[in-house]
Amino acid sequence: MMNKTLQPEGWAPPRGYANGIEARGRQIYVGGQIGWNAQCKFESDDLVQQIYQALKNAVDVVRVAGGGPEHVVRMTWYLVDKKEYVARLKEIGQVYREVMGRNFPAMTAIQVADLVENEAKVEIEVTAVIPD
Repeated sequence: MMNKTLQPEGWAPPRGYANGIEARGRQIYVGGQIGWNAQCKFESDDLVQQIYQALKNAVDVVRVAGGGPEHVVRMTWYLVDKKEYVARLKEIGQVYREVMGRNFPAMTAIQVADLVENEAKVEIEVTAVIPD
């Protein structure tokens, strides 16, 4: 097994993320990815579509190092609208699984006042660990 999920005894299981992950290998740090394409153009102003694209962008960077979505051990999501995020969790879960599969790393989601790119509704940072 490459990763080990850390779940304290007696804690309620988290839904869609892990409280902690233990991993060994090469560490890959991916800067915040937003919902634009490879040419830095937004194809949608829809939150769910931007999440899909941001996740895909992050995994594309991990792939350059020889990894995949299964190697992502940590994510930080920066959102400009927490209420929309919560209201659309089911749709977000669908695009998440499309890109990430059944990998649920340690995650943090934060509402921010704004992002650098005016059209961006989400920015996602990831850390991946690829086994030696």
